[in-house]
Amino acid sequence: MAPPLLNLDGIKLTFGGTPLLDGASLSASAGEKIALVGRNGSGKSTLLKIAAGMIEPQDGEVFRQPSATVRYLPQMPDMDGFATVRAYVEAGLGPADDPHRATYLMEHLGLTGEERPSDLSGGEARRAALARVMAPEPDILLLDEPTNHLDLSVIEWLEEELARTSSAVILISHDRRFLERVSRATVWLDRGQTRRLDKGFAHFEEWRDQVLEEEEREQHKLGRQIVREEHWLRYGVTARRKRNMRRLGELQTMRQRFRSHRGAEGTATMVASDAAESGKLVIEAKAIDKSFGELTVVKGFSTRIQRGDRVGLVGPNGAGKTTLLKMLTGELAPDAGTVRLGVNLEIATLDQKREAVDPAETLAHYLTDGRGENLLVNGEQRHVVSYMKDFLFKPEQARTPVRELSGGERARLLLARVLARPANLLVLDEPTNDLDMETLELLQELVAGFAGTVILVSHDRDFLDRTVTSVIAPDGGGRWIEYAGGYSDMLAQRGGSKLEDRKARSKTEAGEALPKAEQAAPKGPAKKLSFKQKFALDSLPKKIEAVTASIARLENNIADPAFYERDPASFQKTIAALDKERTTLAALEEEWLELEMLREEMEG
Repeated sequence: MAPPLLNLDGIKLTFGGTPLLDGASLSASAGEKIALVGRNGSGKSTLLKIAAGMIEPQDGEVFRQPSATVRYLPQMPDMDGFATVRAYVEAGLGPADDPHRATYLMEHLGLTGEERPSDLSGGEARRAALARVMAPEPDILLLDEPTNHLDLSVIEWLEEELARTSSAVILISHDRRFLERVSRATVWLDRGQTRRLDKGFAHFEEWRDQVLEEEEREQHKLGRQIVREEHWLRYGVTARRKRNMRRLGELQTMRQRFRSHRGAEGTATMVASDAAESGKLVIEAKAIDKSFGELTVVKGFSTRIQRGDRVGLVGPNGAGKTTLLKMLTGELAPDAGTVRLGVNLEIATLDQKREAVDPAETLAHYLTDGRGENLLVNGEQRHVVSYMKDFLFKPEQARTPVRELSGGERARLLLARVLARPANLLVLDEPTNDLDMETLELLQELVAGFAGTVILVSHDRDFLDRTVTSVIAPDGGGRWIEYAGGYSDMLAQRGGSKLEDRKARSKTEAGEALPKAEQAAPKGPAKKLSFKQKFALDSLPKKIEAVTASIARLENNIADPAFYERDPASFQKTIAALDKERTTLAALEEEWLELEMLREEMEG
């Protein structure tokens, strides 16, 4: 193996209390691609800053090849003092570096170089910072969350660029797919110490679980051994005659090891507060348009979202994902077309800007809206400290100001607030930003198992594949197309092309992918509804209206508090009749929706 360009060994660092880093190690040789993973707050960014020479450890050895060049990408780039993006990027070049490389990177990252740093969005600032650290082609490239605020096309380009580079790359990211495609080794930072797996991130989770299981077995064996030794010291014949000082010393050592063992970090407990069930139809959009001046963001888009659907919106930054999301949820009116929302909708929203939070506000005050020490979750009163523990916050953090939270902790806090609100429609705009792997796994399980409906915007391909039932993606000129399945299914239906390739393709009818409704069967000659189908479509609304009225009457009867005492048998019959009518209504609505979809498909 080639000698390391970078080697950290026995690194220790404490900011008071439990050590953040307690004997951590990290090394990288030329061309290595290493994923640095661990929980939020475990010290990953700190270890990367030590590798970059920005922080001095309290103990341990730091070695860098004297001739090696190092570039570090921070989570929050500082562009103060630079008039343009080009000036900022080129300031990272050395005397012997090629300035054309900077131009190449800016072009591929969607920047002209003439932008003013003060005018950049979060995604544009991240692109400029990437261009700056990659332009010199350094020997060691340290990347802290490089995919945050980047759209899918740029993430896919970055994967290819990092795969080609000869630099040693150490990166921190919450994007599973990105880590799987880039990394060739994985370093796990856990409870202040590091473990290395000489395989990419795709193998990490299975290995991590094996390590934790083995650790649990060893701790259990140590506990049993302590019990045996204590028994021997108390009751052994030899012990009654004369104490064996060596065995007593070994027992004290074992006790110390057992007490000082730091168990694996806990996992968050995410449960969305349930609201009453919504109607079968949640959102119906017909031929909606939206333009801002001469820019057409949405043109002629139609969809029908039903209860239980989980819909993902993808596309480049600026394509109009958030605008389309706001139109679908009724927050923004379309210029043309109609949006109809279903009945009994209770919407909980996590917006992209994460809503304004007063930095001085405490966690407990934020979660309870200042209404004391309790909040209502799923119809039950929960003490705020108990609820905070579900999201991995410590009791003493209840009075902590929001400004003192890390990015991951802030993301968990906002999720805790959103999930406490009763909802049957979750609207999540970039929910995965700043979440660690374990919390992300729980969010995936919550979304995939949510009884209501979910609409989410995300650039995380793995998250989309694991959660959504359909994907809506832009097709240029304001056109949006809905595809069945997750992100990988969408790519397959587009012929395997990437999002940026799709823009360059000619917009011929032959080259365009089919909408979701047309994928179930090949196109044939135009047909019409049969007489039976047309009659059913015309008569079903009246049947639905009649059953709805019947349900209302039965519910009104049950609401009488004296009904059960007066006639228990009739009360039970009314309950059974109500259940039957509700089942009938659901079947009628389902039949009407299927026929209506069929009619629209045949007519256009």
